[in-house]
Amino acid sequence: MNGDRSSPPSSLCMSVSPNNSPPEKPEDLSSERPHKILKLNQEECHIDEEEEEKRDEEQEAIQETDIISTEPQMNRSNHGIQRYLIAIEYIGTRFAGAQQQSNQRTVVGVLQEAFRKFVGQPVSIFCSSRTDSGVHALSNVCHVDVERISKRKPGETLPPHEPAVVKKAVNHFLQKNEGDVMVIDVRCVPSDFHSRYKAKERTYFYRILSGSDPLTTFEKDRAWHVTEKLDLLSMQKACQVLVGRHDFSSFRAAGCQANSPIRTMDELNVTEVASPMHFPSVKEREQSIYNGESSGNCVKLGPEVPHASTLSYEESINSSNGELTPVFGMRKHHRCFVVTARACSFLYHQVRLLVGVLKAVGTGEITVNDVERILNAKSVAAAKPMAPACGLYLGQVRYDLPP
Repeated sequence: MNGDRSSPPSSLCMSVSPNNSPPEKPEDLSSERPHKILKLNQEECHIDEEEEEKRDEEQEAIQETDIISTEPQMNRSNHGIQRYLIAIEYIGTRFAGAQQQSNQRTVVGVLQEAFRKFVGQPVSIFCSSRTDSGVHALSNVCHVDVERISKRKPGETLPPHEPAVVKKAVNHFLQKNEGDVMVIDVRCVPSDFHSRYKAKERTYFYRILSGSDPLTTFEKDRAWHVTEKLDLLSMQKACQVLVGRHDFSSFRAAGCQANSPIRTMDELNVTEVASPMHFPSVKEREQSIYNGESSGNCVKLGPEVPHASTLSYEESINSSNGELTPVFGMRKHHRCFVVTARACSFLYHQVRLLVGVLKAVGTGEITVNDVERILNAKSVAAAKPMAPACGLYLGQVRYDLPP
């Protein structure tokens, strides 16, 4: 998440009542909207009310107010204008990031161009999470205001498009532009609904593939390849040190402009899963038949098969004595680990720095006690090298939306 800008100076309006009545309390007009947004942060993020974090949230609110003020000024009384909440997925490899940048291919830039072709005029799109170059999204969320203007009668506004129409039309144009972004959901929301500040929490996933062989072509730029073996139990113990409310100064990159390094990590864990590119071996296919039901009875004819994540393609055929034997032309599976991080908001590069430390624990480079030392050091210099962007996925941005 990008940093904050300073608050502009406030102007006060003083009104005086007649008959020597006491003056009314000054009204700070310039801070009215920031206070509303700040209230959103405090009520919805479920973060303890401590002064440092409150100041940080206030600065973010003021920053976002500045951004909102640059949106095109539309006639809100016009029935043709509708704010849409848009959920998108994308492969981040060929993007310079999510946020709009001059002379760079970005997620927002591609999405705005697709909307422009759909509605016939420029639009401004605002993302809930500004992912970096190379970072992917299973579901990022943004909002956009669309004014539907008649193509037959220019200047005449029409009722807003249905969400299904928006989704289909925008995806049509996105598929003509590399096809690495797709709209997965659309919903109509009120004109004051903001995709960033209405968010309750964000969930990130990080994929690590462990194994000595090079990654398969299909996994290129989709995960962090670690050649060493990883100790899952040690990594899970390290997560217990980092979960909860802490000063994460050791886990924010240089250039982070957030006023406070204090964040609440609601969830941090490591899970071993079967790789999405896993295809069933002969043994696994046989096992599914052996464990099938016949006339209501479960018939099991073969030995137990290891968990899918530990099988390799070269172990997919059994010899006559029941032992696993190599098969020519079949690749090994890598062990696949997924780090899950869930919080209301994150510091700049926080997740990737956390993953770098967890990986170091998994390889035995550092211990769980070292993780506590790194956290207490409150210096990014104490942390291990940051994990690469290719393994990071924005998994979900959660809101309280009506059914």
